[in-house]
Amino acid sequence: MSTNPKIHKHNVKGNNLIYSILLNTLITIAQVIGGIVSGSLALISDALHNFSDVLSLIFSLVAHKLSRRKASISHTFGYKRAELIAAFINASTLIIVAFILINHAILKLMQPEPIESNLVIWLALLGIVVNGFSVLLLRKDAAHNLNMKSAYLHLLTDMMASVAVLTGGLLMKYYEIYWVDSVMTLLIALYLIVVGFDLFIKSTKMLMLFTPDTIDIKEIVREVHQIKGVGKLHHIHVWHLNEEELHLEAHLDCASDIKMSEFNDLLQEIEEVLYEKFNINHVNIQPEFQKVDPKDFIVQD
Repeated sequence: MSTNPKIHKHNVKGNNLIYSILLNTLITIAQVIGGIVSGSLALISDALHNFSDVLSLIFSLVAHKLSRRKASISHTFGYKRAELIAAFINASTLIIVAFILINHAILKLMQPEPIESNLVIWLALLGIVVNGFSVLLLRKDAAHNLNMKSAYLHLLTDMMASVAVLTGGLLMKYYEIYWVDSVMTLLIALYLIVVGFDLFIKSTKMLMLFTPDTIDIKEIVREVHQIKGVGKLHHIHVWHLNEEELHLEAHLDCASDIKMSEFNDLLQEIEEVLYEKFNINHVNIQPEFQKVDPKDFIVQD
């Protein structure tokens, strides 16, 4: 397998996750107490979401640490896919929490009760500040890492949820519209489903080794076949090991019975084309010459 030396890895800072975990633990405790005292389902819902975030952030931190471990004889890829698993689980929890919130919101919507709005307002403001700061901590890392993006989305939805709770608190305080608490809870839940589903699909595709949406196998074949000495590229697999590493393995039927030194030069050309045009940075090609085997691009084993 060849690794392109030009691959650039963003240095993700795990310490930012630790700060976010501590901050979210504090706000979760405060919101649980405040929700019980005030009788606000939206505040308790926000606390439940925050608690799921604390667990997700811890899982993201563990996955981040594991992904940095070196490969070994028993773990030849190391733990590079740990962060994909974390992203998948975090996305799943977002969706599960959302449906729990919807269930409780519908029940309370049918029987709205008076709520201590002042406490709701102050705790919502605290949630906005704490989650907003956590979002800023992870924003840069989220652009480069799916695991960090899952943690970032958890925190961002927390902040949005706190904004919704604040809006509901103000409406309850000045207009005594207590059913708005349940409506805000429903809106929070729907938003969780939207962001969670997108992340769930992306992480699932990577875990299932699906061909990335940005990759066209036929276009890869067309480009490689233009290189002198190439007969036919076939038995192709393209997948993400993690977000930074895009792999291709294939069989290459050479146009002539060349020496291994000549194949090395041919392979170098292929690697350059695959990296420059498709950003594929790991290439593993099996050379062949007139070997009797299936020559389809995709071979069903």
